[in-house]
Amino acid sequence: MAPDGTPLTQAPPTGLGSADKNGVDKAALRAWRLERLRAELRRRDYAGILLYDPINVRYATDSRNMAVWCLHNAVRYCFVATEGPVVVFDFHNCEHLSEGIEVIDEIRPGTSWFYFEAGPRSAEQAGVWAAEIAELVIRHGGGNRRLAVDKCEPLGVAALQALGITIHDGQEVTELARVIKGPQELACMRASIAVCQEAMAQMRRQLTPGMTENQLWAVMNQVNAANGGEWIETRLLSAGGRTNPWFRECSDAVIEAGDIVSFDTDLIGPYGYCADLSRTFFCGDGRPSDDQRRLFGLAREQIQANTALLKPGLGFRELSEKAWNLPASCAANRYSVVVHGVGLCDEYPAVKYAADFARSGYDGVFEAGMTVCVESYMGEEGGHEGVKLEQQILITETGPELLSDFPFEEALLSREV
Repeated sequence: MAPDGTPLTQAPPTGLGSADKNGVDKAALRAWRLERLRAELRRRDYAGILLYDPINVRYATDSRNMAVWCLHNAVRYCFVATEGPVVVFDFHNCEHLSEGIEVIDEIRPGTSWFYFEAGPRSAEQAGVWAAEIAELVIRHGGGNRRLAVDKCEPLGVAALQALGITIHDGQEVTELARVIKGPQELACMRASIAVCQEAMAQMRRQLTPGMTENQLWAVMNQVNAANGGEWIETRLLSAGGRTNPWFRECSDAVIEAGDIVSFDTDLIGPYGYCADLSRTFFCGDGRPSDDQRRLFGLAREQIQANTALLKPGLGFRELSEKAWNLPASCAANRYSVVVHGVGLCDEYPAVKYAADFARSGYDGVFEAGMTVCVESYMGEEGGHEGVKLEQQILITETGPELLSDFPFEEALLSREV
């Protein structure tokens, strides 16, 4: 809540071109994102793009409907012509949900052909679906039948190809479109981070010995929902010996006095933007152990050192090579990336550790306008506990700007060890 007791966010403005209390002009936000997407389509000479991923549909249209359910039920999709209309295909009797969104030119009922919906008629329904999509490509492509697609089952790919449509990688298109954030996107992200940090503050206040990990995690969910947030991508919270190794999801395990509690928010907040922050708390009134403070100090040092490297023109490989060196005792349990992009969710790029670069890394260049998360997990191989820290950063023309300012745990910073 704001100091005056009002919610941290409010409903989108009713007048197009007006900004809400968070400074977000929804019409400008939509126009920016759609043009970013179309610029990538033009660059690759595609007639358009077919989007199924609810996050990509949101980016292109600012329209949403049952996003988590639609992640695993292919009932909702949209077609964006490079030079032509934006057509949203929605779930049964949901056409009204996109009314009033000025970037959407047409709303149609979707055709579902996955087995749950279509059963043994899947091939038949896929043919009906493909004919409708192909007609849009042919009508608006000017002879170009090159269609980008982000996600599609083999049955649908074959049905489109049978109608003369060539299929191309839509994930490359959407990831590269989303990588640079405009002013309205940054306003959305700041609003989401504000909600996330309020949730973290309430978690800190409510953390007491004897509560379970699930009970503490529920605080974040409640605050996010109460302030217009949408969902949380993971359940990464653990305490005590469950913090090492990382990636245990929260459970009914009881948090005891003297435990550290490590968590990663992965929160999709207001406007659908991600606040991806990590902190480690100390439970109880006692004194943290030397090992707890030592691990915390190492994680904080890694975050600060790698953040300081970020600037426009820095290569992904260069960052990997220059990144802070992990202690040998923590190398085996290292996090999956040094830095990753963030927007509507975790996004391109994923910058790997130098030890992993030859196997799975890729190069590229950081640019002004990118938003990224700097990661640290510090847990010794065979050790008892582990510390998770993460900061969200805007890369500006002059270097990194910290978007997340939630304080680090004072008790774990209180002494040199």
